[in-house]
Amino acid sequence: MNQKAWHCFSAARDRFRELTKQLLRDLPGLQERQQELVDRRDASAYPVETPVVFNRALDAVEAGDTIKLILAADNPGRQEQRAEIQRYLAGPSGKLAEKFFRDSLGIDFRREVLILNKTPIHTPRTADLRELCRMGGPAFAEGLQASQRAMAGLLVELHQALGPLRVWITGYSELKTKGIFAAYWEALKERYQSWDAGREEVFLYRHFSMNQFTMDLHSQAQEGEAIPETLSRIGRAYRLRIMGW
Repeated sequence: MNQKAWHCFSAARDRFRELTKQLLRDLPGLQERQQELVDRRDASAYPVETPVVFNRALDAVEAGDTIKLILAADNPGRQEQRAEIQRYLAGPSGKLAEKFFRDSLGIDFRREVLILNKTPIHTPRTADLRELCRMGGPAFAEGLQASQRAMAGLLVELHQALGPLRVWITGYSELKTKGIFAAYWEALKERYQSWDAGREEVFLYRHFSMNQFTMDLHSQAQEGEAIPETLSRIGRAYRLRIMGW
């Protein structure tokens, strides 16, 4: 990346780091409520170590690196929140994504892709964010929404600084009115509203979890069509359906 892009990236990364610290300060009791959610899972319970996760992989990005794509997933799960990891898409879904990018696109997922989330707040499953807000009341609900708006802003800011490049948003079922990620959805639409070229570089897909992404890609592939062509076609179709453009 050039010097201007590097400075923009560094500043955005620092604000992201501060966001995670501020959320933790603003949401007292968060870790206790998260642990309650985890403990309900009995045999698969684990200790909550990092309630709000900054993606430490961003600290490994250097000025001379080439970023080919930005990917936004949902929120940090069990592996991502471990104190010794604190990186996004570090579990089974990440391994599937890493393999796909390497084998099908020739992209080093860990060095050439910036991985963000729709919120940095941890829960055992993304669906548990609803219950977390119920347990924590209005303060938790507002904290979650504020985190989503901030993460949408971060994505667009990095897109503008590092582009032109593709932006993948994986997981779209909760990008809707009253969805878990409604605030992210609305903020993203607002931020891209006046940036026509940027909108055309945004693509939506299924999750990598449970191989949903790959199965959907294969089911929609057309004879004689290369993988990048299939990706472009279905990514635009989902974007139109969910984002309206």
